[in-house]
Amino acid sequence: MQQKKEKLQASGPHKIDRGNQGTKKVQTQDKRSFQITDKKAFRTSDNKTSGISDNKASQTSDNKASQTSDNKAFQTSDNKTSRSSDNKTSRSSDKRDSQTQQSRVRNKSTGFKEKSSKGKHAFNKSVGSEKKFDSVSSRKNNSQRFEYEDDQIFWCEKCNLPLIGEECGRCGSRGKVLKLSQPADVRFCSPYEREVLDRQLHSAFGCNPLGERLILLNKIPGEDKTDEVLVDGFIFGILRFELSKMDYSFEPSLQGAKILLKHVQGRTARLKKTNRHLNGKSISAESIETFDSNIKAGDFLLVTAGSLTGYGISYIEGADFPNLKTLPEHEDLTELGSLTGAGTKVLRIRKVDSSEASLHPETPDLAACIEANKKHLQTLGKNAINTIRGIISRKEYKTLPVYVSFSGGKDSLVALDLAQASLKQRELKAFFLNTGIEFPETVEFVRNFCREKEISLTEANAGSAFREQVGKFGPPAKDFRWCCKVCKLASAGDFETEKGAFSQKGVTGVAYLTIDGKRKHESFSRARIAASETNPFVPAQLNIFPIRDWKAIEVWLYIHWRQLSYSPLYDLGFERVGCWLCPSALAAEYERVKDLHPEMYAKWNAFLLEWAKSRGLSEKFIEHGFWRWKELPPKMLKLAEELGISVLAREKTEDLEIEVVSGISPCRAGGYSIEAAVKGIREQEAAGFINVLGNTVYAEDLGMLLVKTAIGTVKFFSNGNLLASSETKEKAILLFKEAAKQFTRLSRCTGCGICVKACPVGAASLEGNTPHVSETCIRCGKCTESCVVTRYFNKLVPDLNQKLKV
Repeated sequence: MQQKKEKLQASGPHKIDRGNQGTKKVQTQDKRSFQITDKKAFRTSDNKTSGISDNKASQTSDNKASQTSDNKAFQTSDNKTSRSSDNKTSRSSDKRDSQTQQSRVRNKSTGFKEKSSKGKHAFNKSVGSEKKFDSVSSRKNNSQRFEYEDDQIFWCEKCNLPLIGEECGRCGSRGKVLKLSQPADVRFCSPYEREVLDRQLHSAFGCNPLGERLILLNKIPGEDKTDEVLVDGFIFGILRFELSKMDYSFEPSLQGAKILLKHVQGRTARLKKTNRHLNGKSISAESIETFDSNIKAGDFLLVTAGSLTGYGISYIEGADFPNLKTLPEHEDLTELGSLTGAGTKVLRIRKVDSSEASLHPETPDLAACIEANKKHLQTLGKNAINTIRGIISRKEYKTLPVYVSFSGGKDSLVALDLAQASLKQRELKAFFLNTGIEFPETVEFVRNFCREKEISLTEANAGSAFREQVGKFGPPAKDFRWCCKVCKLASAGDFETEKGAFSQKGVTGVAYLTIDGKRKHESFSRARIAASETNPFVPAQLNIFPIRDWKAIEVWLYIHWRQLSYSPLYDLGFERVGCWLCPSALAAEYERVKDLHPEMYAKWNAFLLEWAKSRGLSEKFIEHGFWRWKELPPKMLKLAEELGISVLAREKTEDLEIEVVSGISPCRAGGYSIEAAVKGIREQEAAGFINVLGNTVYAEDLGMLLVKTAIGTVKFFSNGNLLASSETKEKAILLFKEAAKQFTRLSRCTGCGICVKACPVGAASLEGNTPHVSETCIRCGKCTESCVVTRYFNKLVPDLNQKLKV
């Protein structure tokens, strides 16, 4: 009987099987430029009390020598206000009542607590505002997420200013606690974002009562760019970018609606007076006295009902309302029935009540905000400097070179400034990793800033690496970021410090130190970062994170306080200034690329359209940003359904093909085996590489390659047949998956060289884009773990378990 065969290809549709996680067992078994000349700005009067935040163990006896006395700008009159990472001083009085003492102790060093969000709303209550909006309450929150404990700032009600510490530096009063929705990375509204907000308010309500007030934006989970708009210490509304229409929309909060009603020139509805409960209710036409004609279906609108005011969402076009009013009324309806029962539903009430709301009479500027926070900024800077000094002064690191990872972004800018203040007797260099797909503004800013500040700059350039590999891997995705390894990590491992410093490596294996601006509030995935950690992909590097506890508002206040010039991209609508086509960037920002760099956008978009066409995907698939995922999340699947966009890609044949013989067969001699036919890999190529799996015997005259591993054997024949055998079905599956992974790695090698750098015994090498593994391989698995192909094997070879029928 002819056996049934199924084709396994190194590409495929979006369905991804997550069952391929166990193969590691096989491996392990075998805006302004300002030159600051006053270095005394960083003087401290009492270094004894300025210990390293979260890093007491890293301080050595010789730290006292490194903490110079010329650091005055970070001097505070009361060192008790110094913020440590566990926020013991400024946060303890504001702990949630539900948090137990035990969990406080357990999470004290990490700054957050693990909590299931299932059944709870993701937003925290902001002082003086309602706890949540209905528009986001239906979001699925069934995954575990880390909850930050330092999810607050303060607000001076007298000066009407945000504070990063409890006491206002202008009036001396204590600020009220302003709870932030997590991850609580609140920031100042940029000039472009102010334009967007102004445009949305005028378009929707014909007015913008905010004027030139200080506006903060706090990013919250959403479909794309989604921010709470904070004004005068309360949430004014939510500004979001909607992927369905590829444009912004604004939803007022209850307080925002009440303020807008005082200035509005449209989008209002007046209901008949009632004593009934209205929140969350759908209102019928006969219960509405007036309904503005400029309202569109789906619009947010302002609502009044006697003394009640608030907002809701429209079900209808305003122009159709007069026709609904002329329909015969139901005589037998009760008051509540006429409001929410029979009849045509016109709108749904979000929230109304009888409270009053108004804007603060004080409208301070940014200079006043800096003045109010100067003492807190001094403390932040002092603690960050001591973190840097405490680590670089350790005995084992004293002689190592120190670099700052300078990407041109706001965080690395602050890290660089702090590093300059920290290193008095040590040489400092900035390191810029040019991926080849950076914004032109970023490259220009990095070079100009270092030149103006007389900072030595080392620039590693990935050149055309992205363009050379994108045809092989396809566009990068949020869950398939091959570009980072090819364009970043490969270049990082090549730069001169690693080459020249290996001879200096001591027992720690560290050859140089890198000061990095990574922060835990940037995303939930970064919540666990410590004061320092080694880089698994660049083994000789130790990263130091002096501002890991800072929020974005603290970063920006520091930049303005120190009058540091910064990338112009931040004022042009970008929250991050990394690679311009990064899939992790927001679609809202990607749209800005179209406006600012139309030629760059057009070229990349042409590639995306051609890539989509080759897989049977529509232009709408590209237009609405579906290309940014390998496996689409539920929110994107829902959006695709709403827009009628097909997301099933047509299989595209690649060079490597593995045809799996259906089923897992028991062997006559005992055990189990899996057979397959392989195309695109030659026996001689495999012979020079497959040592990574186990001890290899290559019988060229017999046309067979035999690999013996701890759990079984793999045989590869010159005719392309592949046979994996083991004593149990489970082990046979593991072995076959690992063989398929290594064959895919061999076929799709980019020549980045990360595996060569990761190998601790020098067994890995490259000849062009062909990897080799010598007999000295100890099968530690580090080359496999570092490889971009094997890292995303489940994406490159989907449905493997289905093909294996397991």
